[in-house]
Amino acid sequence: MTYQHHDLNLTDPTTGYLHFVVYTEPRLGIASNSLNADVSIRRQTPLVQEWLGRLERCEPNALHCTLVEPQRIPDLFHPCVEEDKDSPSAVRGSGCVCRRTFYDPEFGLPVVGKHFRHVGEGGTDQWTYETYAPLDLRPDDVFGRFIVDRGLFWVRTEKGLLSILPQQYGLGYNIGYGGGGPHALASYLSQVAATDGENTAAGAPYETAHPAILAWTESGAAQRGTNELTLRDLKAMQQG
Repeated sequence: MTYQHHDLNLTDPTTGYLHFVVYTEPRLGIASNSLNADVSIRRQTPLVQEWLGRLERCEPNALHCTLVEPQRIPDLFHPCVEEDKDSPSAVRGSGCVCRRTFYDPEFGLPVVGKHFRHVGEGGTDQWTYETYAPLDLRPDDVFGRFIVDRGLFWVRTEKGLLSILPQQYGLGYNIGYGGGGPHALASYLSQVAATDGENTAAGAPYETAHPAILAWTESGAAQRGTNELTLRDLKAMQQG
């Protein structure tokens, strides 16, 4: 099933899983996304490495500009210190605060890598990645398993493709307490289970959360390490 906004139908048979809208107010310097939830990826787990491995470098475009503060947009066009020690983003010849732009070829979504490298040897040298969650999986994808990975939420399709869990702006996911984040996540997983993994569109209503799945997302057990729930597991929760 394809994601549909209540007053905006963005269905397209070739790119229907993106549903991306950019909101701009040039006079005020505002450029932002209006539907997809933003995701910040800081930890380098094996799943993150798998996702990073398929990203492709690209030139900055308007979607990348929505992932950085307006004053940092010029940084998208500056090379890393590793590519040019005289880059405007270089700091004293070895430090760096550049931005690097990518896209996810499976979903077409923009990714911005933020570099922070201390001057000299032995200091911090790290990348964080800003991107958007899709609003749906691809038209032929079927939900296979849900994965919690150190604060990140992933889905692996039946064919093995790894994706950030579809999420709608304003309906953030979380686990381990009684609140809106765990409830939004339980609603989404309940929808997936009830439709045999076929309805993977974000934005499931809160009232659709199954009590057993909600109890799991609110529990401390959901927070421990890396947790995986297959579609069969989710369906068993609903039937238990």
